[in-house]
Amino acid sequence: MLLDNHGRPLTYLRLAVTDRCNLRCFYCMPEEGIKYLPKSKLLSYEEMLRMVNILAEMGINKVRITGGEPFVRNNLIDFLEKLAEIEGINDLSITTNGVFTGDYIKQMKSIGIRSVNLSLDTLDKNRFYKITRRDEFDKVYETLFRLIDEGFEVKVNAVVMEGKNIEDLIPLAELTRNNNVSVRFIEEMPFNGEGAHYARLEWDMLRILEELNLHFPDLQKLQDGPYSTSYNYQIPGYQGNVGIIAAFSRTFCGTCNRIRVTATGELKTCLYDDGVLNVRDLMRGGVSDEELKSEFMKAFRNRAKDGFEAESNRKNIVKESMTTIGG
Repeated sequence: MLLDNHGRPLTYLRLAVTDRCNLRCFYCMPEEGIKYLPKSKLLSYEEMLRMVNILAEMGINKVRITGGEPFVRNNLIDFLEKLAEIEGINDLSITTNGVFTGDYIKQMKSIGIRSVNLSLDTLDKNRFYKITRRDEFDKVYETLFRLIDEGFEVKVNAVVMEGKNIEDLIPLAELTRNNNVSVRFIEEMPFNGEGAHYARLEWDMLRILEELNLHFPDLQKLQDGPYSTSYNYQIPGYQGNVGIIAAFSRTFCGTCNRIRVTATGELKTCLYDDGVLNVRDLMRGGVSDEELKSEFMKAFRNRAKDGFEAESNRKNIVKESMTTIGG
């Protein structure tokens, strides 16, 4: 088992395949977007496959593909097919905004992808446009129900934003009435290319839970998984469940089993650090697999105990866009 310096197992890689996105979500980037990097600066698919093979040998067994928006990158399905063949990787999943995803549902299923996280912050078409700055609600909404109908484990990720989508909390929770879906409400983080939008976070985990309890007073706490980032609940009689992710409060760090690699090859052992190792540069510099394993282990043995320590160790304040980190 691969362990960090705090005795936490490391089993889960979140791998960004691109820094590009076809939406411009309020909580992710400025309205004008960000300056995207040339393809030569990104990890190639071949480099990603080599890296995942090495990490699988070390103990990583789950990979979630993220972006940006993964389906913006060409030939993603071919890459996913090769990724699914890596020995030791027994859980391959994807996070997407759903705009292009519908075209690939059958192929995803045949590859063996069973879990999809779908970003959807509102069920109102006008608010969707204001949040994402794009008119794509109908495609995303249709994709949501196609994924459910095809039997995927679907998690709807909704970032809770003051003045943007508070009125959507209950309608989103109501999705779980007749659908076997998990709706997760996420505290907003300052990874938007601009820094924090508010002087203080008004809608933290406790306030979100208070709002849910107000409308669903018989809300029942569920048993959370051993490495769950969400605190999970069920409304009695409803098919699905709701969760709250304390992404800004960072209350789940003690059991975190995740590492991230950005599209440029930057290893992040915590979402809040500013990168601890550049895998791309090492591979292009000619390191062997064993040398790369050694570099990984050095990073894992110097992992911050929580997101607050990781943030305090940064060279710069948090201002990068989530699309450059990997959602």
